[in-house]
Amino acid sequence: MDADNRFETPTTFGLLRAEYCAGLALSAGLFLWHLDEVRWPVALALFAYIDVIGYLPGALAHRRAAGGEIPRVYYVLYNATHSWLTAGAVVALWAWLVRPEWALLAVPIHLCGDRGLLGNFLKPFAVAFEPEPHPAFVRLEHDIKHPVSPTSSHDARPTRAAP
Repeated sequence: MDADNRFETPTTFGLLRAEYCAGLALSAGLFLWHLDEVRWPVALALFAYIDVIGYLPGALAHRRAAGGEIPRVYYVLYNATHSWLTAGAVVALWAWLVRPEWALLAVPIHLCGDRGLLGNFLKPFAVAFEPEPHPAFVRLEHDIKHPVSPTSSHDARPTRAAP
């Protein structure tokens, strides 16, 4: 993926997920290492708020819509609660207003788990709230796997200027 081609191939998507799995392993390892110091109500609340506010309302709306569109506010809630910017602000505020503590690792455990294990990243407005193949992406993926021949007038391969 780059700034002009904002999609992933199965290989690059797998590598991206692997990076998040590494973050999950590190966060979970630290959490387990300090398990006796974790305040469980805090850890559970920090782990759960992300989906209670960001995912569950949209998932319910999606199911009620039976394949129809749902209001954008559900996407905004999901993206806001699943953003590293929001997560960083929540963790920083908690550490400042309450105290730094190992329970805060519940936040990166959640986000890294969503991305690494489930493959769920931020949600664009143009796709269904719950994962399902978008017809345009299916066509794009096909076109990338089966490029047009160079003799065709529809050659989609980029060209570079000679040095």
